[in-house]
Amino acid sequence: MRLSPIAPAAALLAVAFLAGGSSGADLKLPRPSQKAQVMQTVGLTDVTITYSRPGVKGRVIWGGLVPYDKVWRTGANEATSIAFSTDVKVNGHPLKAGTYSLHTIPTTDEWTVIFNTKADLWGSYAYNDSADALRIEVKPQPHEFTEWMQFSLPAIASEKATIALDWENLRVPFEIEVNTIEQGLANARDAMASLAPDDQATAFRCASFAFQNGVAPAEAKEWVDKSISIKETWLNLRLKADMMAKEGQLKDAIAYAERAIAKGKEDGPADEVAKIEKQVSAWKEKM
Repeated sequence: MRLSPIAPAAALLAVAFLAGGSSGADLKLPRPSQKAQVMQTVGLTDVTITYSRPGVKGRVIWGGLVPYDKVWRTGANEATSIAFSTDVKVNGHPLKAGTYSLHTIPTTDEWTVIFNTKADLWGSYAYNDSADALRIEVKPQPHEFTEWMQFSLPAIASEKATIALDWENLRVPFEIEVNTIEQGLANARDAMASLAPDDQATAFRCASFAFQNGVAPAEAKEWVDKSISIKETWLNLRLKADMMAKEGQLKDAIAYAERAIAKGKEDGPADEVAKIEKQVSAWKEKM
């Protein structure tokens, strides 16, 4: 078990927290390090970080207020927590969906970032490495001065993101990866399995998702055909045309596209109709 040293004042706060009775359960007092939360959806995965934000306040932070080679709560007050709504990978290592306390062990040139299954800790005083779900090693980076410690997601894509801890003149980043396409396809299959008889829009969205992401082509064709069979729209006809063109069936692609143009002229946006007309001209030139 690795424990951080407890300064006298911090020890008193920890004891007060752990021993607090019901009489003070509703007592609210301001804290010097105020609570914060950052939530970001990455693809279909919700990432939520809850923490308290200590300030530099003219102090030496690294190797001073925050000792090197000791487990740190990565914030103030309660241990910082991080929650993932789906399974993820952190710097390439798998981590199950759930809520974790986030601890770190800073050193001068490398940090250990710890995801611990005991999420409701006060600081790192009761931290026990036997409950660790994952440890990763991270290189800290020089960064512009940040007075109040903060977490952010400075880089986001549909299947990955960077989570960064900034404080004083350091940034400590790590990467997460999510299975957005796999999750989306599973959701689409579930939606199609329970599709209402008149729901052409959901069938179209499922087909469009699969086609745009290059997955389950046979199912994508079935789903767009289902959408068209319920009700023809310029959108589902255009999607069917694009599918035919991708398979090299330009004659069929043009036929569906011309039907899409006719529907679009009834109730679609003129600029989109013009795009389809331009695409039809390009396909005809290839025949």
